[in-house]
Amino acid sequence: MNINTKKGYTKEVTIKEIEAKSILRKHKKIDSWFISRYGMNLYRGCTHNCVYCDGRAEGYYVDGEFGEDVVVKTNAIEILRRELDPKRKRVPLKKCYMMPGGGVGDSYGPAEKKYQLTRKALQLIYEYNFPVHILTKSTLVKRDLDLIKKINEQNRAIVSFSFSSVDEKISEIFEPGVPSPAERLETLAFFKKEGIACGMFLLPVIPFITDTPQLMELAISKANEVGLDFIIFGGMTLKDGRQKDYFLNTLKKHYPKLLTEYQNIYRGSKWGEATHEYYGSINQTFNIIVKKYKIPQRIPLVFYKDILDENDLVVVILEHIDYLLKQAGRTSPFGYAAYSVSQLKQPLSSMRGELQKLKGVGNTTERIILEILDTGSSGYYEKLMVDIILSH
Repeated sequence: MNINTKKGYTKEVTIKEIEAKSILRKHKKIDSWFISRYGMNLYRGCTHNCVYCDGRAEGYYVDGEFGEDVVVKTNAIEILRRELDPKRKRVPLKKCYMMPGGGVGDSYGPAEKKYQLTRKALQLIYEYNFPVHILTKSTLVKRDLDLIKKINEQNRAIVSFSFSSVDEKISEIFEPGVPSPAERLETLAFFKKEGIACGMFLLPVIPFITDTPQLMELAISKANEVGLDFIIFGGMTLKDGRQKDYFLNTLKKHYPKLLTEYQNIYRGSKWGEATHEYYGSINQTFNIIVKKYKIPQRIPLVFYKDILDENDLVVVILEHIDYLLKQAGRTSPFGYAAYSVSQLKQPLSSMRGELQKLKGVGNTTERIILEILDTGSSGYYEKLMVDIILSH
């Protein structure tokens, strides 16, 4: 069966229909990259077949041939309705952005054209009054503009696309089943013109191929032209086993001289991480370039200030401060404090005199937390954002 959306990509796809027991994926804490606690695996497996995808790794337990076999959860909407319905919950779901996608598939993969599970999930997200953040590589998302606009008017909606670069030829090698970078940028421009907040996830950049200053700047400049609201950046992981073997086979074919370089930076980390030195280097390069264009490196406060409860708001702001300080080469206690807050069962406002009992919370962090509780923001955070943008 060929249901691919990329022109000229003819990989055959095997569809397997199953009934699922659950759909909603609940995170242990608010994710400050996406401003989300909940994701959905409506499909399992992905026909985009990106060479670097860590969904290919054994730890994700994706059956069949990754890139060719897709599992469709045919009862997903029935299950999801039960999971979102507040009348069925002893403890209601926390307000945050819903992510109609998961770690092992794109919610707008080719199977979505036939099954429309993502579109039906968006209808439920609207019905149960949640905001939505969509991260995809597929231009099929344009089909659902009507629902995305309704959600945005009722709450908020964000549409983000991921890129390893905006180079067309490199994308053809490493993202064979994906619409071209130009098509993805055009889709972002389409949503921006419709008043929807949009972002670029420039990740993963591919070592020694798309992590060059020239290609990073090209991607950031294109994001700037579209008027994107933020860019989130990250390096590539390469887990031993299927993911690494598949990637290195492609590398050997197209960039054989880089094999030694990869051996130097990927040394068998459990999570597939490259060396700290490598990540530090590319983060520094990105930081210098993105300042030039004055684009936020995290989702701006205006898009979630009025959505999150007080604890989650504090966690996200503290984690953003932590990231910005570390990007600037400074040390930070704020990530540790954010984790402590994320583990609390009671609201922070009930602990006003006891905040320093939390691990990682000293005088400065306490003042920031109290200010967030009182105003919904942090002067230090806002100043840090401005200083980092203007320091170029």
